[in-house]
Amino acid sequence: MVTIKSEREIELMREAGKILASVHEELGKAVKPGISTKEIDRICEEMIRSHGCIPSFLNYQGYPASVCISINDEVVHGIPDKHRYLEEGDIVSLDTGVIWKGYQSDAARTHMIGEVDARARKLVEVTEQSFFEGIKYAKAGNHLNDISKAIQEYAESFGFGVVRDLVGHGIGTEMHEAPEIPNFSQRRKGIKLAPGMTLAIEPMITAGRYDVAWMDDGWTVVTEDGSLASHYENTILITDGEPEILSL
Repeated sequence: MVTIKSEREIELMREAGKILASVHEELGKAVKPGISTKEIDRICEEMIRSHGCIPSFLNYQGYPASVCISINDEVVHGIPDKHRYLEEGDIVSLDTGVIWKGYQSDAARTHMIGEVDARARKLVEVTEQSFFEGIKYAKAGNHLNDISKAIQEYAESFGFGVVRDLVGHGIGTEMHEAPEIPNFSQRRKGIKLAPGMTLAIEPMITAGRYDVAWMDDGWTVVTEDGSLASHYENTILITDGEPEILSL
């Protein structure tokens, strides 16, 4: 069931989103060649707790860290490792969330480490823009599939793949609430959007085919063809007018 948030709930989610945006801003300054993914996770957890928040990913369904760190052909849910270091030319997705007074915010950014090649840069740019193309339709009275269709059409117009096996989601007191939000068009229109809905919209785009596979750790999702992957996400609020991005 899709929940409509009260004004009080929306204010709490605004604050959670504001905190998460500041966490991402600082993480963006920390990522550089030579840093270990475990160190990034340590920084992330310390920052989240310094704001009086709980890291929503830590121990969620057994996930062992506060931030998912996915490099190059890893789409999502990469596990931090003290022996794994960022290198010049990598692209790295940082996906994390916070809980503030019982309410969640979820967001992801893909960073380019040093100089990256033109194809990687374009992939990161298109993935981010596909989010903004999608939320042009995140308005009361429109349907969920309007968002999905816009994301897919934009990403595929550049020859990129749109992951089918992973989707966005509603969010509130739980990280994953109804509805599921695909990044590709469905046969059905989906639910009608209404003010007070809070959604995590998260395009996951590949430089090759859209097929993915799970690694032996049970978490890390990679592209089957080894192509690069990029991820961009924000928590948004449906209003009477334009959508409000809570985590930016």
